[in-house]
Amino acid sequence: MPLVFSHFRGLWPSRGGGAARNVFRIANVRIAVTHRHPRPFLILETGQPVASMRRHRGFPHWIRVAAGLDADEAIVVNVEGGDELPGREGFAGTIITGSAAMVTERRDWSERSAHWLRDAAQEGMPLFGICYGHQLLAHALGGEVGVNPTGREMGTIDLQLHPHAEEDPLFQGLPAQFAAQATHLQTVLRAPQGATVLARSNQDDCHAFRWGERAWGVQFHPEFSATHMRGYVNARRDALHGEGRCAKSLARAVSATPHARRVLRRFVRHARGLHGH
Repeated sequence: MPLVFSHFRGLWPSRGGGAARNVFRIANVRIAVTHRHPRPFLILETGQPVASMRRHRGFPHWIRVAAGLDADEAIVVNVEGGDELPGREGFAGTIITGSAAMVTERRDWSERSAHWLRDAAQEGMPLFGICYGHQLLAHALGGEVGVNPTGREMGTIDLQLHPHAEEDPLFQGLPAQFAAQATHLQTVLRAPQGATVLARSNQDDCHAFRWGERAWGVQFHPEFSATHMRGYVNARRDALHGEGRCAKSLARAVSATPHARRVLRRFVRHARGLHGH
């Protein structure tokens, strides 16, 4: 059955005597949401981290922590695992995770998610796609996704902002070039019609775009810490060796990426501001 977002009557006092909470039910799970932020964020989970990194939990947890969201401020729907997509009412915005899947495989769950995202974008729901989520959002809005002609992009990369990024709510005021974490084989070859490309790297001409005023995609991983990135480099060491690259050198070059993380946190603040919170 579809996930249902319905309001319970009454208030729960928070533990320790703090602010009261509204109580919601989604798929028979009671969710307490503080009055400070009454709308939770929806996280569409489209895949799992590489096996060696799952001890650090999954992408939704990494995203929630990096975004500064409390546990009761995010609802996770595992679309890859078969969860049905919810209605779009009641959420502050939607964040779409990365995945080892390929958008070009056109898997059923992925195509259903693309249709959902297209309608959500057209309705003005705040959206933020990461890596696979970036590509899926571009595909949903009519862009083109395919194999990156420059090959695998991996490690801490230099992100270069286009001048018009200075006018974007998520990127304005950031350095014209800053470090970000990346790991991908496919890319957005052509941004959706009407989209504004905001950033590029030496290997990818569309590392970030905005469609309309409320939908963003970023190829980089703002939720990745240096530990996450090194773990991914190590997990891909055989593939990197086969491509003539040195995993040890890439791992040594990994660094923290605070400006990239700021982009994700700015999305959260911006989406909340659109709802007056």
